[in-house]
Amino acid sequence: MSAPDLVAFVAKALVDDPDAVSVEVHDDEGTQVIELHVSEEDMGKVIGRNGSVAKAMRTLLKVVATREGTPIALEIV
Repeated sequence: MSAPDLVAFVAKALVDDPDAVSVEVHDDEGTQVIELHVSEEDMGKVIGRNGSVAKAMRTLLKVVATREGTPIALEIV
């Protein structure tokens, strides 16, 4: 499973409106930047209390980045 697919899968499992979830990928100086877009009402569910869910998603991405050999960053917008 690729990193963007993993982010979309986890986000859709967390939110009330999975149809509003979208993932965009772009490169920024050698780093793959994944932008996660969710509805305003679901933003708290994706970020979590004190950022715990976002931190867990970033930890998963570190594993994928190590396997692929490319730095990956997650931005939640």
